Amino acid sequence: MQRIWIVEDDESIREELSALLRGNGYLPVQAPPCELALIDVNLPGESGFELCRKWKEKSSAPVIFLTARDTAADELAGFAAGGDDYIKKPYNAAVLLARIARLLRPEKRVLSAEGLTLDEDAFTLWHGEKSVTLTKTEQRILHCLLQKRLCSKQMLMEELWSDSCYVDENTLYVNINRLREKLRSIGAEGAVQTVRGVGYRL
Repeated sequence: MQRIWIVEDDESIREELSALLRGNGYLPVQAPPCELALIDVNLPGESGFELCRKWKEKSSAPVIFLTARDTAADELAGFAAGGDDYIKKPYNAAVLLARIARLLRPEKRVLSAEGLTLDEDAFTLWHGEKSVTLTKTEQRILHCLLQKRLCSKQMLMEELWSDSCYVDENTLYVNINRLREKLRSIGAEGAVQTVRGVGYRL
């Protein structure tokens, strides 16, 4: 169950939000850790903007400002503070839930080029209706080629290993050949070509 941190000093609004979130499958919490924060701007002591700035220094969890401050300047200040969305009170429950769902939905990492589609979350390469599972190393090679089309050997080695001084070209060559075999198995033979004196091209 995804946790949502409610930062709201008005007890009635806090209870209303808690009930709404519980009724829609979320767990309202009064302190981190959390997967998303709902922050009011007008708080006693520290403002919601400042709280957001500090929160973003240590967390990547999205922040939605939920506040009665409704000027364009306030909204801009919210985004400048690191907010991911800004909703004005009185809020529409359906709209709030939709904004929360959008921010909590994981983005699928997919790259496509030259008839190939790489699903990086599933380590799967597609060509038409055929697919094959890649190793982490094969995926990182293909990721580089899909993004840049032409990659030098040095570029690929730096993509694969943090210090290319400890990697020989034979290791890269072996992985390229394995990747080519998998490409061949899904009908994409010749997708990775050798460019003499440079490296590889997609």
